[in-house]
Amino acid sequence: MEATTILPILKKKLAFLSGGKDRRSGLILTIPLSSDQTSMEELSATLDYLLSIPSEKCKARGFTVIVDGRKSQWNIVKTVVLMLQNVIPAEVSLVCVVKPDEFWDKKVTHFCFWKEKDRLGFEVILVSANKLTRYIEPCQLTDDFGGSLDYDHSDWLNKRLVFEKFTKESTSLLDELSIINESDKSSTVDKDKSADCALLPSFDPETVLQTGKYYLLSFKPLLDLDWHLHVGPAWCPMEEELLAQPQVMKLLDSLREQYTRYQELCRQRNKRTQLDEIHAKVMQVVTWLQGPGSELLKTQQEIGDSMRAAQALQQKHEEIESQHSEWFAVYVELNQQIAALLSAGEEEEVVELKALQQQLSDVCYRQAAQLEGRQNVLQAAQGFHSNTQELSQQLDGLLGMLCADVAPADGASIQQNLKLLEEKLQTVEAGLTSLRQKGALLMEQMCSQPSWSLEETESPAGEQQDNVQHIQAVMEEMQLRKQRCEDMVDVRRLKMLQMVQLFKCEEDALQAVEWLGELLDALLKTHVRLGEDTQETRTMLDKHRKFVDVAQSTYDYGRQLLQATVVLCQSLRCTTRSSGDTLPRLNRVWKQFTVSTEERQQRLELTLTFHTAAEKVSQLECVDAESLDEVDSSGKTLLDRLTMPVIFPDGSEQYFGSPSETAAAAEGVRERLLQVEERRLQLQEARLHNDEEEEEEEEVLNGQEARLDVIGEELSEKEEQDEEDEEEAGQQDEDLERATQDC
Repeated sequence: MEATTILPILKKKLAFLSGGKDRRSGLILTIPLSSDQTSMEELSATLDYLLSIPSEKCKARGFTVIVDGRKSQWNIVKTVVLMLQNVIPAEVSLVCVVKPDEFWDKKVTHFCFWKEKDRLGFEVILVSANKLTRYIEPCQLTDDFGGSLDYDHSDWLNKRLVFEKFTKESTSLLDELSIINESDKSSTVDKDKSADCALLPSFDPETVLQTGKYYLLSFKPLLDLDWHLHVGPAWCPMEEELLAQPQVMKLLDSLREQYTRYQELCRQRNKRTQLDEIHAKVMQVVTWLQGPGSELLKTQQEIGDSMRAAQALQQKHEEIESQHSEWFAVYVELNQQIAALLSAGEEEEVVELKALQQQLSDVCYRQAAQLEGRQNVLQAAQGFHSNTQELSQQLDGLLGMLCADVAPADGASIQQNLKLLEEKLQTVEAGLTSLRQKGALLMEQMCSQPSWSLEETESPAGEQQDNVQHIQAVMEEMQLRKQRCEDMVDVRRLKMLQMVQLFKCEEDALQAVEWLGELLDALLKTHVRLGEDTQETRTMLDKHRKFVDVAQSTYDYGRQLLQATVVLCQSLRCTTRSSGDTLPRLNRVWKQFTVSTEERQQRLELTLTFHTAAEKVSQLECVDAESLDEVDSSGKTLLDRLTMPVIFPDGSEQYFGSPSETAAAAEGVRERLLQVEERRLQLQEARLHNDEEEEEEEEVLNGQEARLDVIGEELSEKEEQDEEDEEEAGQQDEDLERATQDC
């Protein structure tokens, strides 16, 4: 079956072989069911075509069929699974039905595939897309199932069409070319007869070959990557069963062979040219290269002892190369002429031409190799001498820096000098490494130069040995100079690091003093306000304790830094440097801070006691005079404390905040005292008010009783009047009836 016969069906992608394999190395056959109605006839035709591609060996491993039913109905999925029993029961080893999430749960219970395993001939499992990797590796699944395997159905179909077209045309063309070539052997062909008279094949051989190359080139980037070792998302080749590359290669080889024979028949019509002129030119080139050209190169073996000497040798070598270039141009022209004659010459002519070509090529290649080897040596020598000169200058600069005294003003300058010293040392290390590499390269280039034959000259071993010894001596000298500088750098680095640490400790100790001073200043200037109630006062007490803890940590940190400064000064024998008045300043600020924090905490505790008693009084309905007097006493005590200054150990005084801030804090206490006093007055007024209300209630009750008596009498009179009116109305009705009867 050919793809062209069912091309519209194959384009629908009812099923496909992605190239993925299961854990048993069996091929994976995917059937992506859609929401539209799937034609079982078209699906069967697609499966028949796909199963005709793999070989019997590949089929024997079994197929794993993935039926994607996420967009289809259960009855269609069931029909497809049952259809597999009739189409490929022997080749199927496992069928994975990809189900949609929470859709078939009730329906699946009516038909369990695992119970039908014996009747179906293969195992069927229902699995969701995200759990399909339990049975198949992710790298063997396409991205539809969360895998990393690339598959392009259109590309695969195009390759199949190209493969089938190429197979059909190449087979026909091979038969025709074989007939043409065999017929030429059995007949006597006139050499002067034009090639146009030969039989022409039905297909253009170049076009057919191009088709086969295009088919193979579409896989070449992947084959070059060695897909067996490739890791990650990539196309997975389907061996010879699916791609049929060996078959295409075999057809291409056969076609090339027959086409080459066919072309050879056509090329035999050409005439060979004269060989005497070619022979004379060849011998002229060979004679100069083996004579004067070789003598020029034999005299150039030095590498120089400096950059200037190496440059002079390079200039001389360029002059020799210029002379050789003229003869190499003649060689290229002769080689082209000989190649043209070889393609059309007779057998005896070809033998002579090849001998000339081989002789010319051997001499030219040998001379070119000598030129290239000499050029490589000179370039390596220039690089070596240049690097030697640069490294020597770097070592001189580093040594000069190490010999200078170190008298930095601060830690930043020490850090800068230390960084510069490290950079220079790294530069020297890199330069020495580069020198070793270039020296090794130079010696390698010298040893790998093509040698002259014994018949021509003796090997200049003595001069080569002198060059090697010179290179080794230079590298050893640079190594010794670099080692001396490294020892000096280690000593200088240790001293500078200690000085950096000394400066850092001094700076940090001063910073700790400044931080304590700032905390003290903030405490005296901003920590003035008192809490408006008990809750706020407790919160302020907690914050105050945390504030004190931060200051304590700062003080401890400063003392540790000052102790480290003393140790570093002793290590550096630096008697001129000392922490000076930093420690007294630190202790003085800490004592002032301690006194201030204790005063602040006492004020907050008094405030808490005052607010607690005041809130208790305000919440109770019945308050005794003793509780009110207690609140009044604590409030006045707090007010007196607010007016007192903080007295430091040196006798100086300092108030919390500005007078206005202190007055504002005291005003809050006075307002609370005023509220307590109002509470006292309210209680007194409440007692008087209760007595007056009792008297008024008695008067109101007496008035209400008298009013009720009056209302009762009025109601009795009204009822009597209503009875009289009813009797009078009844009498009038009786009179009206009598008058009516009389009438």
